[in-house]
Order: sequence, then structure tokens, then C-alpha cells
Amino acid sequence: MSTQAKGSFEVTLSPQPPQDGVGDPSVGRMAIHKRFHGDLDGEGNGQMLAVGTAVDGSAGYVAMERVSGSLHGRRGSFALQHSGTLNRGAAQLLVTIVPDSGTDALAGISGQLQIIIDKGEHAYVLDYTLPDQP
Repeated sequence: MSTQAKGSFEVTLSPQPPQDGVGDPSVGRMAIHKRFHGDLDGEGNGQMLAVGTAVDGSAGYVAMERVSGSLHGRRGSFALQHSGTLNRGAAQLLVTIVPDSGTDALAGISGQLQIIIDKGEHAYVLDYTLPDQP
């Protein structure tokens, strides 16, 4: 049985320069910084790779992010893996907790995070389980 955490977050994306002679310059790289509020109180930091296309409203991204803080009062950290596509304006996003990435009181955490963007405001719904939950 899973537990649900809800709240809001702010996100800052900082473009990173391409690495000299490494990779394809059409693949953008950004640093991610998030500040979570609500049932999850903490910060997220990570890296994103993204590709746009010649078709307006089509793109893709992947990201890895480490979240540290307190989740329903339990302190620790865990990693999130993002995979998103935009197909002519239709968005599809999957954000999953990386297996065995939980630390301290969040060791053994698993689940998925839903990101909700409404009128420029960011919110999350995290459905998760921990080994010692009923």
C-alpha cells in the first residue's frame, strides 16, 4: 500500500556549456535546482539533457536528480529518474524513484512522482512506499 505526498516546488534550470569535443551540440544540458514544499520539504539537484526538433511542440528530455530533505517527517534522500516527451504539444512524463537510492530514514523507498504545471505554478504528487509502512 502506498502513501501519497503533495505540495509545490520552484525550479531553476541553468543552461550548461557543451563539453569541448564531447557529444552533439544539438543536445542541450542544464543543471536543475528545485525547492520542494509541503509533505516533501527539501531540495533537488540534478542534470538534464534535452533535444528540440524542427516541429513546434515536439521535444524530449531525460534527467537524474537527487532529492534531500524530509518526507512526512522522515529525513533522508533519494534519486529521481525523469523521462519526458512532447509530441506536437502532447506531453508524456514518467518520473520514477531509482531503486535502492534511498538513504537514512528513506532507505528502501520506491514510487513515482507526478509533476503538475498549472498557470506557471509547479506542484507534485508523490506516490511512494517504504519497507516499514503498514
